[in-house]
Amino acid sequence: MAMAESKYTFPELDGEEKLIAAIKHIASALGAYTNLTDEARRVLVDLGTQLTSIAQPDEKNGETISEIASLLDAVQEKVMRCEADRYMIWDVAGPDEAFEYLNAVDEARKLIERLESFSLDNPEDEDKRYELQRRARDVLQDALVRLEEEFKHILVQNRQVFWPVHTPLSFSDADSLDLGADSIEGSVYKDCISRMSEEIVDFIGKGAIPKLRSIANLMFNSKWDRECTQAYISVRKDAFEECLFMLNVDEKLNIDEVSSMSWASWKSKIRRWLQAVKIFVRVFLASEICLCDQIFGELGSVTYCFLEASKGSILQLLDFGHAISIGPKKPERVFLILDMHEMLTAFLPDIEALYMGDEGSLVTLKYHELLRRLGDSVRAAYVDFENIIASDNSTNPKSGGLHPLSKHVMNYIKTLADYAETLNVVFKDQNEERDHTELLSANLIQTTGGISSSSSCKLTPISRRFASLATLLEGNLDTKSKLYQNASLQHLFMMNNINYMARKVKGSELKTIFGDEWIGKHNGLCHKYAMDYERASWGSTLSLFKDSGVFDLGSYSARKILIKERLRSFYIAFEEIYKTQTAWTVTDIELREDLRISISLKVIPAYRSFVGRYIDSIDDRYFKYSADDLENYLLDLFEGTPKSLSKK
Repeated sequence: MAMAESKYTFPELDGEEKLIAAIKHIASALGAYTNLTDEARRVLVDLGTQLTSIAQPDEKNGETISEIASLLDAVQEKVMRCEADRYMIWDVAGPDEAFEYLNAVDEARKLIERLESFSLDNPEDEDKRYELQRRARDVLQDALVRLEEEFKHILVQNRQVFWPVHTPLSFSDADSLDLGADSIEGSVYKDCISRMSEEIVDFIGKGAIPKLRSIANLMFNSKWDRECTQAYISVRKDAFEECLFMLNVDEKLNIDEVSSMSWASWKSKIRRWLQAVKIFVRVFLASEICLCDQIFGELGSVTYCFLEASKGSILQLLDFGHAISIGPKKPERVFLILDMHEMLTAFLPDIEALYMGDEGSLVTLKYHELLRRLGDSVRAAYVDFENIIASDNSTNPKSGGLHPLSKHVMNYIKTLADYAETLNVVFKDQNEERDHTELLSANLIQTTGGISSSSSCKLTPISRRFASLATLLEGNLDTKSKLYQNASLQHLFMMNNINYMARKVKGSELKTIFGDEWIGKHNGLCHKYAMDYERASWGSTLSLFKDSGVFDLGSYSARKILIKERLRSFYIAFEEIYKTQTAWTVTDIELREDLRISISLKVIPAYRSFVGRYIDSIDDRYFKYSADDLENYLLDLFEGTPKSLSKK
């Protein structure tokens, strides 16, 4: 900005007085420029006021009580002129007039201070000084009451409407928020705001911030800080309540309402709450602390204003979480509770940074208490799920296939695995770990041969609990298998379900939780049940192909009769197995093929060998099926559709 050379000189002044007069003239000249910002004008007016104060003589330079009275008259006239107009000053006056009003009020404050320390040469002036002090205090108090109203009015009128669907600021925008080293109270606040800076929005129009800051500075200097902060808090409390209303979480729930709530309503409310907490912490609280800093950063009241304005709303959000945490502990609800725990844990550093010290302890204590209660809910739901597994008495599938309980448990565990980190925190209690591990070890030894002590030591809390759920499932399945009267079907049922469990673990993130040793042992267990099935289904049938007893008979005709009988018995047994086991199911395609191949490798070679040994002893008409026929028939097993060879 180009400036003309000054035509004024001050030959009659020397030294400090000349410098002061020159600076005052420069400030006055700059103030005439209309393109100056409000902030620049405020600085210039403040500069002029300070220079005037410096230039004015004090009592040591001969200032009299009458001169102070004249100054007070001038100040009172300026203040009363604005007081006479009941419109809000910053609504109708220009920036110069508004800041001149502030300066006049500040002059009243300074006059009070000067009168309090004024030394009187004439004791008769004491009554006059007392009267001037009273007048100055009345002027200041009336002005401060007016400024309190102005302060609230500016806060309300310049509010930016906050919508849940917002546009986060870019880093370049956030840089303009004056987050310097001297602004936020303490480095913890700065770190917190730095983490959330992309989410900060303007709650108050930027043009209003200098006005609010100037009013706050004057009110604080005038020992009107309590009224100023209370004015801010009352307005911002309303803004917080409006935020909760727009986020649709302003309702308060009690335990009876939560207990009677339908699943759809329960799920909807928690999901809405999760979204609300995310926006509330990341956007609203982060933006509010910045607003407090912009207005009160130089006054040391950021923490107090922020806490008092936001405390009620954050506690209301936490109260909703508490109501949910003491509701029914149903296993199907545990995932949303884990979502709550996970989100609250993620925001814990922010909450502890924003609500630090004794002032914020109520919020942080409630926050930690909610995390603890949610953890209790998760553990209670887990125990309930264990009881459901252990006590399930649903019927078995007739085909010996996969039991619905196996699907339910393994899918439940797989979904829980998404929360492994959170669950490890929830189940980290050492005493609980020890008791649970002892129970788990006993169950594993009984059902699966146990796990080595070395691997047990390496298991995480959630690894132990998942293995425990699997063990409970295996125990229930073993009990269910006894309900089948056919021993072959018992083994096939166990093979199907154990194979499903092992594959479910191996083919997902559960592999890292259960470990290779668990998978290897259950693959071995599946193989064992397959072998048990083969022995129960085919053992007696294949024994017909043995030569034992054939050559003990003396006559050739007796041997032929025995061979024919054994061949006929084999065909009857094969046809019965075919009719029965085509209705059975092996759900896993690969396992089904492997089992068919294993059966074929035992049955077909034995049949061929038997036929080869005795084909010359009996007529061809006694050989009902060829080896190729039998091999093809074996391919029909375990499809779940009953068939009969008599129809072929």
